[in-house]
Amino acid sequence: MSFSSPASLLEVELRPDRPPVLHVEPPVDAAGWAAEYRPALRAQVTEHGAVLVRGLGLREPEQVRAVFAGLGGELMAEREVFAPRTSYGAGLYSSTAWPDNQPMCMHHELSYALRVPGLMLFACLTAPTGGGATAVADGEEVLRALPAELTERFEREGWLLTRSYNDEIGASLAESFGSEDRETVENYCRAHAIDFAWQPDGSLRTRQRRAAVLRHPVTGRRCWFNQIAFLNQWTLAPEVREYLVDEYGEDGLPFNTRYGDGTPIGEDVVQLLNATYEEHTRREPWQPGDLLLVDNIRTAHSREPFTGEREVLVAMAEPRLLAEGRPTPEGTRR
Repeated sequence: MSFSSPASLLEVELRPDRPPVLHVEPPVDAAGWAAEYRPALRAQVTEHGAVLVRGLGLREPEQVRAVFAGLGGELMAEREVFAPRTSYGAGLYSSTAWPDNQPMCMHHELSYALRVPGLMLFACLTAPTGGGATAVADGEEVLRALPAELTERFEREGWLLTRSYNDEIGASLAESFGSEDRETVENYCRAHAIDFAWQPDGSLRTRQRRAAVLRHPVTGRRCWFNQIAFLNQWTLAPEVREYLVDEYGEDGLPFNTRYGDGTPIGEDVVQLLNATYEEHTRREPWQPGDLLLVDNIRTAHSREPFTGEREVLVAMAEPRLLAEGRPTPEGTRR
């Protein structure tokens, strides 16, 4: 099936258990196709929160970069990463380095930062033998499904991310802040509302309080937007958590989350959050050449455990600054 006009792109395949899928015939010029159909594709993302395009035949990083730029404009350089990525330059990255047999639970990318991507772009060059889907969940639906008492507390207090940087686990200072220079790191933290403290051994610990619920910049509807469950100790596999606590202590974990007032979040709450995400998860196994667009404010995404080789490239676009629970286009912050 081929398309002769952007309006034809409105006919995506809809099923309740997976993101909308758009089937296309491989174009001669994938980047040119992306630029031509950008308005219609972005309309689909606005309507559904995500859309998977199947049939583009994406095969190489430079081709992927051109498609991403045609759809999202200038790509963002990532800061405050929690785990390493391979950079392909100019805002194009590999998926986050994470054990193949461990899930990356639902989250909104960089929801702990002040400068967040409004749009996430994914491209599959090599599909895994099994598993490995980049699944999605609607933040509006998740917010409505969670107990009101819990969401009201998080909306009132926000959530707190604590991080401890070391040379063994997680991202290094250079990977997170673009520099190992203390003054540069401190200036970044001050500019981005991050409390910091250097430890006697020279390592860095940080704390940053963020909103847990945002109003979508286009629809105005409230969205559950955070990484409370994903970056909490109780989401880790029990053996991993036990090792990290024994090695670093609860106050020295590479990352952990708390209520906005600093109170620990119980295991039962984290299990509830992850179970609610699962109830609203839509997944579709990757096929080589696939493209996935995700509205990062409205839609959480995950990476499921997998076997075999998996190569998925990632980019972030349309940066927005968070002010008073509202993501505003960069440069218009008041």
